[in-house]
Amino acid sequence: MSILRLKSCLSVVAGLVLLGQALAANAQLPDFTPLVEQAAPAVVNISTRQKVPDRLAGAQMPDLQGLPPIFREFFERSIPPGSRGPGGGRQREAQSLGSGFIISPDGYVLTNNHVVADADEIIVRLSDRSELQAKLVGADPRSDVALLKVDGKNLPTVKLGKSNDLKVGEWVLAIGSPFGFDHSVTAGIVSAKGRSLPNESYVPFIQTDVAINPGNSGGPLFNLNGEVVGINSQIFTRSGGFMGLSFAIPIDVALDVSNQLKSEGKVSRGWLGVVIQEVNKDLAESFGLDKPAGALVAQIMEDGPAAKSGLQVGDVILSMNGRPIIMSADLPHLVGGLKPGSKATMEVVREGSRKSLTVTVGALPSEGEEGLASGVPGAERSSNRLGVTVAELSDEQKKVLDIKGGVVIKEVLDGPAALIGLRPGDVITHLNNQAIESTAVFAKVAQSLPKNRSVSMRVLREGRASFITFKLAE
Repeated sequence: MSILRLKSCLSVVAGLVLLGQALAANAQLPDFTPLVEQAAPAVVNISTRQKVPDRLAGAQMPDLQGLPPIFREFFERSIPPGSRGPGGGRQREAQSLGSGFIISPDGYVLTNNHVVADADEIIVRLSDRSELQAKLVGADPRSDVALLKVDGKNLPTVKLGKSNDLKVGEWVLAIGSPFGFDHSVTAGIVSAKGRSLPNESYVPFIQTDVAINPGNSGGPLFNLNGEVVGINSQIFTRSGGFMGLSFAIPIDVALDVSNQLKSEGKVSRGWLGVVIQEVNKDLAESFGLDKPAGALVAQIMEDGPAAKSGLQVGDVILSMNGRPIIMSADLPHLVGGLKPGSKATMEVVREGSRKSLTVTVGALPSEGEEGLASGVPGAERSSNRLGVTVAELSDEQKKVLDIKGGVVIKEVLDGPAALIGLRPGDVITHLNNQAIESTAVFAKVAQSLPKNRSVSMRVLREGRASFITFKLAE
């Protein structure tokens, strides 16, 4: 056999091997065709219209009578009929596009709140291109869920699954209208569960790598059984387009919200009345924890549920109703899902010891909690090895700050305090896990601080409390 024929045979063999590998890989990929055929009819396109006055709104119409007929006709046509606002001004219609899905044959539709927010008119377009006008039953900005109703009978519906049963690595599929392209299908896997996003405290998001773009918002996320497990809501992007990170609202959360909107017209959530922060390695060491975990209570609202149940500043909440708190963001998800008035058990670490507490959950206020004002300090001073000069708080300042003790920083000198970012006006309420009631107590505790070990300090700045850590060198 010639060398040329040998090379040719080897090339054929290599090609067959590669083909076999490709076929084997394709055989392992799921076939989404039956899922799409079954689920797509219940996925809808949502468009909204909102009348927004433009720069000419309120202005008087120009006098067109003196213009030649051809120019007068042009200007009259440029102003759409019925769009003239009061005083002859114009109004333009802002439109937005999103997605949604039908959950009942009589026409209830789930979507995102941000898709329909402030809309004057909501139009739902079905898979057969027919359009129905929708009424907003209710919306919940905190979870970004909205419930719509269209008039219809025997409408196609999606199958609803359980997001709690999802596993990381599982295949999922999205159907929606990115950039207005109806019924576009994309697929990927579950990247993570229980994600917390900035300013989104009450939704444990499902993270996926499914391609989501503007217009997908409000559309369903399916598992391989054709069940909806989430509502596609947000993407992480620096370019404005998809970058591999998308987030969906778990369907369990969305259904609970929609059921409350349907029956009560509003959503009630559990509330403890605490400000919490993450437990990092240094804080874990200072509080005697084996590893960084839990939610550190940095502040407690006066007369709130936590205060009435005996929770204290400095407690580290490790679990609630038997469910572990790994990250501090896990706590709002769990508390928010509880009914106001219900009781919950918490395991906390307090001064190095574990305790079990029973709390009666309150109702989350509709408005954000007001921050505590910080007072302007005065009175006796005390210097210490931390590099700060502190002063007593007056009774009025304690009342304003809603604290029983503490000292206020008058001056920050060179030393550990400057390195950790303390400022004049900061109020120190705890040092090395001990309550600071006066400048004398502060000086005593500061004098006995350990060296080369993480030490915690609770500081109030502009009414908000947080724990910080530092180490004193030899």
